[in-house]
Amino acid sequence: MSEHPINGLMDTTLDKIKSMVDVDTIIGTPITSPDGTVIIPVSKVSYGFASGGSDIRAKKENQAPNFGGGTGAGVTINPVGFLSVFKGDVKFIPITKYDGPADRIVGMVPELFDKIKGLFSKDKKTNAEVGDDESF
Repeated sequence: MSEHPINGLMDTTLDKIKSMVDVDTIIGTPITSPDGTVIIPVSKVSYGFASGGSDIRAKKENQAPNFGGGTGAGVTINPVGFLSVFKGDVKFIPITKYDGPADRIVGMVPELFDKIKGLFSKDKKTNAEVGDDESF
């Protein structure tokens, strides 16, 4: 049995979408600044796809049915922000302002981790310094 024409329409449309959207679209090519900071653009990609068709009855009995169909797709690419990497420190810099409290909390998570990490590293340093003083 031969392949139905709708399969060809869908395959062509999906191949075109694949060629437009790849990994480099979402996580962009890293850019290195003269001071050694690496900046990586981050985007949000959304796409939709629809297809449909119909076999139209032939006028004569021994004639194959006629086919009418179509496909369509839409793609949007929105820049979200940048990842900044400098001396092992990674930060996300959003392009837009925070929309609400939940967005603000998510944006503060990396800074919170840095502060907690700093507290623990200070405790280890003070404990090590105290231990060194006690040995005398």
